Amino acid sequence: MTSAMTQVDPEMRALLLGAIPALRAFAFSLTRDLDRSDDLVQDTLVRAWTKADSFTPGTNLYAWLFTILRNLFYSEQRKRRREVEDADGVMAGRLTALPDQEARVELSAFQAALSTLPASQREALVLVGAQNFTYEEAAEICGVAVGTIKSRVSRARGRLIELLGMTGPDDIGSDGRTLAAMGHP
Repeated sequence: MTSAMTQVDPEMRALLLGAIPALRAFAFSLTRDLDRSDDLVQDTLVRAWTKADSFTPGTNLYAWLFTILRNLFYSEQRKRRREVEDADGVMAGRLTALPDQEARVELSAFQAALSTLPASQREALVLVGAQNFTYEEAAEICGVAVGTIKSRVSRARGRLIELLGMTGPDDIGSDGRTLAAMGHP
C-alpha cells in the first residue's frame, strides 16, 4: 500500500500518515483494545485513501478521518451484537440438523400416498394443507360449498394417516410439507 500511496498523491499520503497518532488514540478510546484499535485505524486509512476524492481540500481532514473511524467502529459494533460468543462450543452444539435422508424418505412415502387419493380430495388437501388457503378460499377455487371442502380434507387426511401407517400426530415426520398437509404446524 505504501508504494501505491507514494505514486498517487504524496500530499494526501503525508496528511494521512501524520494523522495516525491521533487516530490511534481515538480508536483506543472507543475499543479499549490495542489490536482492535490498530485494525480500526488501518481500516480507516484504507477507506480514506480509497475515498480521497470525496474529501474537500481546505476542510478539516481530522474531522473527516474521525468520522470515518467512528462510523467503522459503530458498524463493527452493530455486526458484533448480532454475533454470539461461543468460545466453548455450547451454542454450536445445539445447532443440529436432522439427517436429510429421513426427510426424503418420508416425503417420498407421503407423495406416493397422496397420489393414491381421489383427485377431489388431493386438490382440497393441497389447497388447504400445502397452499395455506382457508376452507372458504379453497371452496371458492373449487366451486363447491365450504362443508364439501372440509369433508374432502378430513377424508384425505384420514386416508393418508391410514396409508402411511400412522396412529396419530406423533407419527408425522419432520418434513414441513407433510406436517402442513396433515394439518399440523
